[in-house]
Amino acid sequence: MSETGKPSSAKRSGDAAGKPKGKGSAKPGKPSGKGFSNSSGKGAGGKPGSRPTGKGDGKLPQGRSSERSDRKPRDREERPRGPRIPDDITGTEIDRRVAAELRTLPEALAEKVARLLVATSVALDANDPEQALAFAQEAKRLAGRVSVVREALGLAAYAAGDYAEALAELRAVRRLTGSQDHLPLMADCERGLGRPRKALELLAEVPEEQLPEPSRVEARIVAAGARRDLGQADAALLLLQVPALNARRTESWLPRLRYAYADTLLDLGRVDDARTWFGRAADADLEEQTDAAERVAEIDGVVFGDDWTDDVEEASVEVEDVALKDESSENSASN
Repeated sequence: MSETGKPSSAKRSGDAAGKPKGKGSAKPGKPSGKGFSNSSGKGAGGKPGSRPTGKGDGKLPQGRSSERSDRKPRDREERPRGPRIPDDITGTEIDRRVAAELRTLPEALAEKVARLLVATSVALDANDPEQALAFAQEAKRLAGRVSVVREALGLAAYAAGDYAEALAELRAVRRLTGSQDHLPLMADCERGLGRPRKALELLAEVPEEQLPEPSRVEARIVAAGARRDLGQADAALLLLQVPALNARRTESWLPRLRYAYADTLLDLGRVDDARTWFGRAADADLEEQTDAAERVAEIDGVVFGDDWTDDVEEASVEVEDVALKDESSENSASN
């Protein structure tokens, strides 16, 4: 659903201003755990388009008895399929609107799919996109014609860095619902696939004024990223110079917008201005969607190495040792 359909979070490894990179580097927002709004193409032999190699003469292989054909085939439905859903997920946590859409399914199936959707959302919240993708793929296997299921799979695939699958699923959602809410995310998938011009063409399909404000801002962020992919940083900056930059409201998209603006300024060599806007992004980033505060520190020359925690612990131990020595000296003096 639209509430969870946000482009990547502007973390440096996958921000909307810079090209999405790698699996798990991008976040489609922060699902609430209440719901939303695989085919590999290989043949049986493990290779694309492979076919069985039998001669087709109708004969059994030598040494095998035809009595095998009399054996009762094992019931496939008895075999457990798909990832194991945590026992504490019941499916009742799902959003009401999503639950209403699942009522088109038989009751037992609707309950199973609801549990899978909640598990998908919980896994995304836990920053485990691969597990989320597994849950969502199983939900699609069971109920592939339900739009919220396709949406969940699209968001999970995006978070896992599988931009091709994400794009295919989000296209299906748009076809099923007519909604344009995921247009920015679809365009960001095109960027992730190395097709920035396709991203711009996709965004141009829908007039900006037809999008709700969150999607309109996200579309600007993605378009600016596509322009930067094409080496057009000046054009990217113009796209991001919108009144919303100075919004005083605490909107979920505000940190990402300011972050993208700051990163573009830095790309243009305007370091002081970039620091200002990274700082403003950090001020608005109450949920720590971005690494804006770290970017400010980098510009200021403050570097946090991997061993800085060990240094802090060692310093704490030294302070404690000094305190104990002072206490021991005071006790000796009093005696």
